[in-house]
Amino acid sequence: MNLRRRLADLADAALELPVAPSFTKLGYLARKRTDGWRDLDTYDLTGRTVVVTGATSGLGKEAARQMASMGARVVVVGRNPGKTDRVCDELVSSTRGTVERAIADMGELDTVRALADELSARYPTIDALVHNAGALSAARTTNSDGVEVTVASQVLGPFLLTSRLLPNLAASAPGRVITVSSGGMYATGLTVRRLEMPAGEYGGSEQYARAKRAQVTLNQMWAERVPASSTVFHAMHPGWADTPGVEASLPTFRRITGPLLRDLGQGADTMVWLVADDEARSLSGSFWHDRRVRSIHKTPSTKRADTAERRRDLWAWCVERTGVDDSTFGGAVAP
Repeated sequence: MNLRRRLADLADAALELPVAPSFTKLGYLARKRTDGWRDLDTYDLTGRTVVVTGATSGLGKEAARQMASMGARVVVVGRNPGKTDRVCDELVSSTRGTVERAIADMGELDTVRALADELSARYPTIDALVHNAGALSAARTTNSDGVEVTVASQVLGPFLLTSRLLPNLAASAPGRVITVSSGGMYATGLTVRRLEMPAGEYGGSEQYARAKRAQVTLNQMWAERVPASSTVFHAMHPGWADTPGVEASLPTFRRITGPLLRDLGQGADTMVWLVADDEARSLSGSFWHDRRVRSIHKTPSTKRADTAERRRDLWAWCVERTGVDDSTFGGAVAP
């Protein structure tokens, strides 16, 4: 290992140890310099099709803008048709790529099935699927199937869409599935029985953290089940970014940390890099932050909760709730 890499590793470890600095713009700027990152604008995504959910605002919109500027055909998935059209028009006018739209609420499984059918027909080959949709909800609500919406939109919806699009992703040999998680998942352990918080105990931040923990666990489980030659799976967390969601859901946090929050480009960087860089074709099942693989645990308590039994229960729960037939993973999937 050369001296520069050793120094970069030491700097990275110093940022990671106290946690908070790692998540701020200071962590981003330090790693960009010490690791000598390749600029995203130097990648060429011409000919690639990338589907991004939750792409009408915040990190998803910024990632869509960046990838379209790199030449990709970007499919913007949003819930609101009017807003989605406006965002697509904006991206078309400011980038050199092709921007197309698709409408779906990732928390409503019937619309996710319809979305999967539409995307499968329109795009025989999908190079990357980016799961970015989902927000922190202060009040508990449920979808039409009675599932808490945070869990529905960030666990079940992505699980269903991934399973339905595996043949299209495999056609890219390999396709890439990127899940945008959160550093907040470090605060809670894996749970299945209590994944959906009951009304009397509901807290938006805790519910969000539980869903994000489930996301990173499922990312690893997908990688165990699907050959990397077909599709690779990565989860990442963007650090603390100044997004519309943070402004709406965590105003006190935003006020305190405001000067240290990452801008949208900094928050979306690793998400886009995982779509573009050849390194993402290996290490399937990894969890990333600032272009480095990270552990999904920072405390012994979350590691103890991450048992083989709970993992099996989580997968079985997702299969049952979505109606997916997982017996054919690695080939075509028929729900």
